[in-house]
Amino acid sequence: MENDTSGNLLGETVNYAKVIAIANQKGGVGKTTTALTLGEALTRLGKKVLVIDLDPHANASVHLSFFPETVSMTAHNLFFDDADFETLWLQIVQKRATVGFDFVPASIRLSELENDLKDRKNKGMVLSGALAWITDQYDYVLIDCPPHVGVLLVNAIVASDLVLIPIQTDFLALYGIRLLFDTIKVLNKVLPRPVKFKALPTMYDGRAGACRKILNLIRRKLQDRVFSTVVHMDTKFREACASGRVIFSIDEKSRGALEYMQLAREIIRNEDA
Repeated sequence: MENDTSGNLLGETVNYAKVIAIANQKGGVGKTTTALTLGEALTRLGKKVLVIDLDPHANASVHLSFFPETVSMTAHNLFFDDADFETLWLQIVQKRATVGFDFVPASIRLSELENDLKDRKNKGMVLSGALAWITDQYDYVLIDCPPHVGVLLVNAIVASDLVLIPIQTDFLALYGIRLLFDTIKVLNKVLPRPVKFKALPTMYDGRAGACRKILNLIRRKLQDRVFSTVVHMDTKFREACASGRVIFSIDEKSRGALEYMQLAREIIRNEDA
């Protein structure tokens, strides 16, 4: 969200969070890893970050030991008709000592919203309205999106300033993003400003000729809509997941940690440009 002076009695510029939806309808491409690791990288660069798990599978939540069956207030509450957002955000934002960012856990009930919101007016803008209450409190809001096209993904894209698309450097993963691009094209026909998106090559193995070919193809097809950062395969990601931490807590000098720090710097640099 862009800077504004509205609502500020002193006429000072208010800095609103940049909202980044991390999306790909194909699972297993590093979406949740990106949401959590990028969130931590940004906090290590002095940014205040909120990560929202909007995936009914709740992988990001479970990773941080927010188990759906034990959490009563979740991202699902943001979609209630009578939500009191001023109070609600205070109830659903959680903290973990192992990470520097704030976190909103998911609920399996998010999967019910496709039906619950079917008759709701402006159902694709519910999340935008909710985020308007807290975007002046953060520098970045990262949304871990569900791996399918539906009302949750539409809400995340509509609310975002940037859609970050992790793309595994594999032919099937590259082929599968067409549906996401089709969704963005449809939204661009009705939204007041076009959806910005940028791809992040993930799970790259430079020793494999197929990976190198796919990376070159991604860069050729998407050109400046691809981050210069490439995230390689790193077993430290699995170790971090198994221990309920992010990779920085396992080995902050590991290749994966350094690459997500590079990505965070690239995002900040692009915003300042």
